Amino acid sequence: MIRHIAFANLCNFRDIGGYATQDGRTVRWQRLYRADSLGWLAGADLETFRALGVRTVIDLRHPYEVERAGRVPATEELAYWNLPIEGRPWNRDDYSEDMGIARFLADRYLELSEDGVDNLRIAVETIAATGGTPAVVHCAAGKDRTGLLTALILSMLGVAEDDIVADYALTGLATQRFLDGWRRRNPGKPPWPGFGLAPAEAMRLLLDELARRHGSVAAYVADVLGVDEDTVALLRTTLLTEPAREG
Repeated sequence: MIRHIAFANLCNFRDIGGYATQDGRTVRWQRLYRADSLGWLAGADLETFRALGVRTVIDLRHPYEVERAGRVPATEELAYWNLPIEGRPWNRDDYSEDMGIARFLADRYLELSEDGVDNLRIAVETIAATGGTPAVVHCAAGKDRTGLLTALILSMLGVAEDDIVADYALTGLATQRFLDGWRRRNPGKPPWPGFGLAPAEAMRLLLDELARRHGSVAAYVADVLGVDEDTVALLRTTLLTEPAREG
């Protein structure tokens, strides 16, 4: 199966299938995708997207971002959810070389985990209820807000932390395309040092801090997000292969 789906204008569209879970199951392919802005879809890219059979799009951007950069083209078959999870705007002046990119990003993700509680829960419930039809989660670059939600979903499915971290870090394969696009749009203006980066340590720090604060990622999901056991079970039914039969 193909994890990275090639688009002319999108940099970071990929399938989260194929990861093993602690109970011996596997995340199904072609059920849940993660992506950067779907407002770029047009022409051949739109044909590629529609061929995936996506029926649910969860857009984690602010409404003003959607208005400015566009949303996924509407069709009757497509359910579109705009669920912004960012509360506090990023202040990049808080970044320092001594802090490092990974720590700065992890701190921002922790803010998302606090500020985006209601919409994170709705997003999880929405994905769980898709009935196995393909869904896409996206934001602007598909690495920060999308990275948090994807990590939480993979954790609920029982995917190992190392695989969750590795999935997040795959955005690094798109970094050069992000930088090239920035330079075209902003000639002569350098991006901030963390632009387009997804260091594995950032996700590791986030998961460690959620566990330190709440006892475990599962406890954060249950006690803070308010995702109940039935929803987690439905999410597993929706996104995982059937358990292996004995004998």
